[in-house]
Amino acid sequence: MVKPLPASLAIIWFLFAATALFADQTEEAFEKKIEDPIGLNFLLQLPEGYEAEKDKKWPLVIFLHGAGERGSDLSKVAIHGPPKEAAAGESFPFILASPQCPTGGWWSDEPVPELIDYLEATYRVDKSRIYLTGLSMGGYGTWYFATKQPERFAAIVPVCGGGVPYRVRSLKNMPVWAFHGALDGAVPLEESERLVELLEKMKNEEAKLTVYPEAGHDSWTETYDNPELYKWLLSHSLEEKN
Repeated sequence: MVKPLPASLAIIWFLFAATALFADQTEEAFEKKIEDPIGLNFLLQLPEGYEAEKDKKWPLVIFLHGAGERGSDLSKVAIHGPPKEAAAGESFPFILASPQCPTGGWWSDEPVPELIDYLEATYRVDKSRIYLTGLSMGGYGTWYFATKQPERFAAIVPVCGGGVPYRVRSLKNMPVWAFHGALDGAVPLEESERLVELLEKMKNEEAKLTVYPEAGHDSWTETYDNPELYKWLLSHSLEEKN
């Protein structure tokens, strides 16, 4: 197995070993690796200092992309969100894993929990600081997996997503920061509003919604460009809930 370089990005390529065509900046930023443990393609960035600090455990952020990035071309996963920032040279203080949903698939059908199991077993993950975020279809996936395993995530950030209200009852104590554009024509603002309002009715003081008054479906660019988002995520841990 090729070891990732310090402060570099590593691509874990599951299922097949076909060569993807990356843009120049992506080609420079990512190192290719090939494995096949669970059947999901994903991009991986290890934080600066990961190799040097052998005994340190690191927070883990899982990013779920939108419907337009499905397929087998991993370069699409770095079009938006944290992997876009990483491809442009940003080095986050956490392990960043960004899986790719197959063509025609939906996140609810994919082995995201199994991917997290694999990452926990393979890398030095701080299990008390695992975070989930995603946009559009990935926003729906963020709500979905959080309600399936609320005990696993320290905080979630769903962007222009939605979900089933009755399932959100399991997130009574979950820190949630949702984002949505007021002019979103693809996923109505009400999709986020109703879920956050439900959490607020359950006295979840860590649930909040930021609405961009002039934004359409793209509420993710401003969201993931905001350093305060990452500070908020990393301020939470499962230990504080116990």
